[in-house]
Amino acid sequence: MIAKIGSGKSTAGLIRYLFDTNKAKDHTDPHLVASWDGFAPDPGRADDFDATKMRLVADLDLRVKQARRLGRAPERHVWHCSVRTAPGDRYLTDAEWADIAHRIVAATGIAPQGDPDGCRWVAVRHADDHIHIAATKVRGDLRTARHWNDYLTADKQLAAIEKEYGLKRVVRGDRTAAQRPTRAETEKARRAGKTKTSRERLRTTVRQLVSIATSPEDFLHLLDGVEDILVNVQHFPSGDVRGYKVAVEGDTNTAGEPIWFSGAKLAPDLSFPKIAERLTAVEAVSQAGSRRRTNPWHQAAAATERIRHHLDHGDDAVAQAHIAAFGEAIDVLPLLAPSHLRPHLQQAAIVFERATRSRIRAQQDQARALRSAVRALRTAPVTGDGSGLAMFLDIAVLVVIATARWHQVRRHDQQVAAAHHALVHLQAAYQQAAVEPLAALAQRQPPARTMERHAQRIIAILPDHAQQVLDDPAWPALATALTEAETAGHHPEQLLQHAARQRTLGDARSTARTLTWRIQRLAARQAPSDRARAAQARTWATPRPAHSDQTRPSPSQPGPAAPTRHR
Repeated sequence: MIAKIGSGKSTAGLIRYLFDTNKAKDHTDPHLVASWDGFAPDPGRADDFDATKMRLVADLDLRVKQARRLGRAPERHVWHCSVRTAPGDRYLTDAEWADIAHRIVAATGIAPQGDPDGCRWVAVRHADDHIHIAATKVRGDLRTARHWNDYLTADKQLAAIEKEYGLKRVVRGDRTAAQRPTRAETEKARRAGKTKTSRERLRTTVRQLVSIATSPEDFLHLLDGVEDILVNVQHFPSGDVRGYKVAVEGDTNTAGEPIWFSGAKLAPDLSFPKIAERLTAVEAVSQAGSRRRTNPWHQAAAATERIRHHLDHGDDAVAQAHIAAFGEAIDVLPLLAPSHLRPHLQQAAIVFERATRSRIRAQQDQARALRSAVRALRTAPVTGDGSGLAMFLDIAVLVVIATARWHQVRRHDQQVAAAHHALVHLQAAYQQAAVEPLAALAQRQPPARTMERHAQRIIAILPDHAQQVLDDPAWPALATALTEAETAGHHPEQLLQHAARQRTLGDARSTARTLTWRIQRLAARQAPSDRARAAQARTWATPRPAHSDQTRPSPSQPGPAAPTRHR
């Protein structure tokens, strides 16, 4: 069950809506199931509907008028809570809904159990799956009801009701989710023939710009250049930026003014201070690392691959920072990928956004290397056969799996559900993205003798996965990657050992494909000299503890599991 709570100024307006059967199509049989004293007039069961409705409004507003004479009535005196069962839940009787309504008003402080001065309220049912509770917030002693944190207290009560009534247990959050569009926003978008509300469109746009911006100033510059988006930047008296507001051009209120959304109203992590905190760190790293000229997709893949180490071995603040930075990497993909991959990538970014936030405060400066690598993708659109994107998506799939596990251990239910949902879309995008580059590699399949030589290496180095690799349709592509790496001066055995030790292969859907991308990325580095090879041989020959999954860094192959240091 879920609850939505709001407030208003007009008792008559709310009652008119709750009993309306013309505009609201789901209002088929509106009637009372409960009230503050059990005797409230019910317009839905009266012969004279209009007169009964006026009497009900007058009864609900009685204390409000009394308090208003004393100057003590709140301006927004109406409290409105809708409670809805989940799809597939059993039918609840009017008596059961009445019990639920009584428990909700008691838990939220609207009408505490046993309190004769509780607020006046009614519960209206006009559909099988939900009720609306309408209350006026003035108590019998003419004080305003104490209903702070009413959404949280109602949600806790609903969790208990679900268990007692045998209803579906709804995934509950930690109050860090972005605000959902209101019903009015959704209806407005529907009437305009749009699939997204202005709030949702602006949230997606801002998140994508944050993912490619290199500084707070760059973010504002990019935002100002978006077509059909209005931007209002606020400044302190000192001239420093205080915040920003955005609106969709043409989306206006009844007065013809733009409907503005501050960054914090779009999502908790999109306020300007939160954005500046992340982008200031990115700017420093980008300047410090400007001399490096590595393949941006390889750099991003390497940085992303290290996230699992932080999730497994870092403290929670560091892990949360890397999940947030990884979310920015997912946000940027729809801007770079070919058009046929964008729908899945866009949907993955939208749903994974929920997995990037929790009550754990992120230590943002610990994810600098990852954020710097993500920004480098801004100038690296997908070209050629798309192997860079496929390589990145292969790693991203495993990181999302690890993220879901990390959240699950900490009982972050909404984040777990979001990660699982994003995984479906990322896997679909990867399946499409991998087709062309793997086919191109398979077409360059080496001769049979070379294939046999590589097969013996696989058997010797990966005995637990060897048969799976050799039976995989991607095996010819892996053999080509090993052959081309050997031609470039690399040692295939050492590349395989290093690729296998980078991360467990147990959760890879295709071990051969995962190894192919790793080999390609490792082979893109400069081949080691003879002296370096000798050192590597000694390193690999050294016995390692059975529980260790890390390797000693070499000049051309730095160990990915080691934490990155920044000077």
